[in-house]
Formats: sequence, C-alpha cells, structure tokens
Amino acid sequence: MLNNKLKNYHIILASGSPRRQAFFKDLGLDFEIRLKSIKEEYPPRLTHFEISNYLAQLKALPFKDELKPNDILITSDTIVWYNNKALGKPKDENDAFSILKSLSNSTHEVITSVCFTKTDYEKTLHNITKVTFGMLSDEEIWYYIKKDKPFDKAGAYGIQDWIGQIGVTKIEGSYFNVMGLPTHLLYKTLNDISQKEKIIK
Repeated sequence: MLNNKLKNYHIILASGSPRRQAFFKDLGLDFEIRLKSIKEEYPPRLTHFEISNYLAQLKALPFKDELKPNDILITSDTIVWYNNKALGKPKDENDAFSILKSLSNSTHEVITSVCFTKTDYEKTLHNITKVTFGMLSDEEIWYYIKKDKPFDKAGAYGIQDWIGQIGVTKIEGSYFNVMGLPTHLLYKTLNDISQKEKIIK
C-alpha cells in the first residue's frame, strides 16, 4: 500500500543493520541500501535523544551532495540511556558483560532516532521505550554473550534474542523501537511525504 503511494520516490536506507532492512521489507517498501562509513562521535554536551538525533543526522551528511530530487534518504541511530549515560555498542566481551550487569534488575530507556532527508527537506524524529530487566545471573549474561555475540547492538543486547526472552519483565512503548526502528513513525512520516506530493500536484 505505502509502496504504491511512494512510486515516484526512490528510497535509500543508509543502514547495514539486518533488522532495519527486514523492517523495510516487511512494510512492503522498495528501497536501495547505500552505505558510507562515518565516525559515530557526538559532542559531550548532548544528552538523551539529542545524542541519537545528532548521530542520525550525522549519518546523512555524506549522502547530501549526491541526492536527487526524488530520493528519500533514511538514516537512524539507537542508544540505550541508563543512569544519565548513553550506552552504545560494546567494545568487547568484557564491556558487554559490564553493560548487561548494570542493566540487570533495573529499567532503562531505548531511544531510536530516524532522519528523513531530501534535497529540500530534512526531518528527524525519535521514539523512547522503557525496558525493565529482571535479575540476570553472571552465568546467564556470559551464556548470552558467547551464544549471540551482541557487539553490533546498543546496550549489548537484542530484545528479540534469548536474553530478551528470559530477562525482560516489562516494556513500555514500541517493541520494534527497541529492535532498532520505530516502524509506526517510519510509516506515518513516509505516508505524510506522499500526501504532501498530492497536495502540491
């Protein structure tokens, strides 16, 4: 349905994440994957969703000069916010253990920002989900790290993984946001873009 509304556009997903790519396919969208490497660094003054917003916008920068009028570039970033600190992807097994140990028996926020960029338009949205873990034993944490190697995941876990199945006791907000993309916001924004074109015509 949405794909038909966007038939005059070319959607570019600038993400190597298999989960985000799967979401785009599930929404029935035709899209191109286009990747460029950047240093994911942000000014230390930024906090909370300011960080993920900044990084999502930063990921769009290398593409701006090559966009065509009918292109819609979509970039995204996810962070875990806990104890007034952003938790990104773990550096190694010990870092992953330390992160998961801190999240055990507590509640944190998963924040995902999505940046929509056209030649004449840029919009950045974010979504926040609260996730609560029960008590995780050291044995369970190490089992998960060895089994699933969560080094490409913010907060060192995927909610869809084994540790999410056995450890998450409560979730407030979008489950898909925790997986890496607030699909309801993606759908609404792309739908709004297609409606604006109708109004202009």
